[in-house]
Amino acid sequence: MCDDSMSAGERQTPPQHPWVDRYLEFLLIERGLSENSLTGYAADLAALIEFLREKGHGPESADSRDIFLHLTRLRGRGLASRSLARHLSSLRGFFAFCLDRGLRADDPAELLENPKLPKGLPNVLSREEMDSLLSAPDASTPLGFRDRVMLELLYASGLRVSELVELSTADFDPQTGILRVFGKGSKERVVPVHERAQALLTEYLERTRPAFRPADPQVFLNRSGRKLSRQGIWKLIKKYALTVGIRREISPHTFRHSFATHLLEGGADLRIVQALLGHADIAATEIYTHVQAERLLSIHRKFHPRSGA
Repeated sequence: MCDDSMSAGERQTPPQHPWVDRYLEFLLIERGLSENSLTGYAADLAALIEFLREKGHGPESADSRDIFLHLTRLRGRGLASRSLARHLSSLRGFFAFCLDRGLRADDPAELLENPKLPKGLPNVLSREEMDSLLSAPDASTPLGFRDRVMLELLYASGLRVSELVELSTADFDPQTGILRVFGKGSKERVVPVHERAQALLTEYLERTRPAFRPADPQVFLNRSGRKLSRQGIWKLIKKYALTVGIRREISPHTFRHSFATHLLEGGADLRIVQALLGHADIAATEIYTHVQAERLLSIHRKFHPRSGA
């Protein structure tokens, strides 16, 4: 399992080992993983191959102790539990592939336990904060209107920033208000957007976007008519957050967290939210029920007449 937010210091030259090459080819062709995900897997496996070579052998003879020592060394270099868990997930996938293809007779990573992860809850904006943030751009200017539509669409659809960046004009059906989204591993899903976001997006596509003289097919463009970058969108969100007095750190993913949490607070079924977010495993969606529980507990403690008595 890979982390697109991997730091530059963690990225390494792809390993030169035929088993790893076969595995990466499998991930690309049969699993359809994105370039970012493949780069992450390659970097994680490169670190393992380097460690094993220092010990005088390779993945053919590696055992569970080798993998444990490798992870221990990574922790000693300052890697957090979340990064270590990602490394272990990458190694598990690789050795399971080797076992399945008959390259090995056993799986040395099978019984290793995941490092304990911090129980951090996602950063969620209140509905009042979200309303203020959505109203922050000056919609009377082309760039401001673009930004208003972009923020509305993030909150209306729960898209990842990478999905928003790659959204093309052909992916929106103005008649039904449906977005066609290509998520992780190029998996396609359809996401409905509410009428307000649908109307704003339609107006933007018909009247505002042509003023940027589009050079790319993506929906959201910069002054030069090229698609916006993930970094560009992050900077815009940070700017508008400061404008309305939100001082804590937020990002495009905060819109996704808020989208899911507010849907559940409104009574949406967890499985529906899972489908809208494009989560393969419902466990990834269940964290938002913890957010609900935290909020309900906070409200109860604040307003119940016997609280603190």
